[in-house]
Amino acid sequence: MNEDNSLAIFQDKKIRRIWHDDKWFFSVVDVVEVLTDSPTPRQYWGKVKDREFIALELSPIWVQLKLIAEDGKLRETDCANTEALFRIIQSIPSPKAEPFKAWLAKVGYERVQEIENPELAQERMKKLYELKGYSKEWIEKRLRGIAIRQELTDEWKNRGVSKEVEFAILTNEISKATFGKTIEEYKNFKGLKRENLRDHMDDLELIFTMLGEAATTRITKVKDTVGLEENKVTARQGGEVAGNARKELEEKTKESVLTANNFLKTPEKLSKKRRNLIEQTSF
Repeated sequence: MNEDNSLAIFQDKKIRRIWHDDKWFFSVVDVVEVLTDSPTPRQYWGKVKDREFIALELSPIWVQLKLIAEDGKLRETDCANTEALFRIIQSIPSPKAEPFKAWLAKVGYERVQEIENPELAQERMKKLYELKGYSKEWIEKRLRGIAIRQELTDEWKNRGVSKEVEFAILTNEISKATFGKTIEEYKNFKGLKRENLRDHMDDLELIFTMLGEAATTRITKVKDTVGLEENKVTARQGGEVAGNARKELEEKTKESVLTANNFLKTPEKLSKKRRNLIEQTSF
């Protein structure tokens, strides 16, 4: 999963999603929660499944895909594409149904446009970060980091690493060697849960993250590594390049590069106008 695109926003509510089989698939439970405001959306969805599909012996129109849960781990989750969600929404009485359908259709259309013209995705992401209050300098580093990360994951895929869990293992190797912490440990250090860790790094943290991943890509190519075990070694070596540079800087400045600061902003701290703009941009 591309973590940078794993969440969409509808009326201040987060909806998990994943690009699968050339389509967006959305967490059905998240959609149910948005439409019903139910305190127990899983139970609500369970009753809808029983009433509308299982009792009528209809084939499931959803699939189980791994999405990031509240504990930060990947878990099997009922997901549906846009077409299937329209069918599910019909079974849920809600005044939000029509605006949600319009939003859902727009999400799908924007994604198709971005596939045809990747620059649109970059511009949308830049606008979203600006609305959230990030500086232009930080945004440039963040976008550069995304490009470096994409180059690395493409290299891994070409070398027999394709499963999400394997990506997570290799990413942890780089992070541990660069910062002395796994991704989960780093998120705990910053007080994060489902949030994207890189969205809460400062400039230096982003720079050393980029260095670790860029170094890993270069070492991987030079050593022509294949498979998970060989790439674990090069991931650790790439992280060590960044880790050594980080330690040298810390030695000279007597300050830690790692910071517990984050960029969390509660909805109350953002104006209604800005929240609406973020919602319109966050596909």
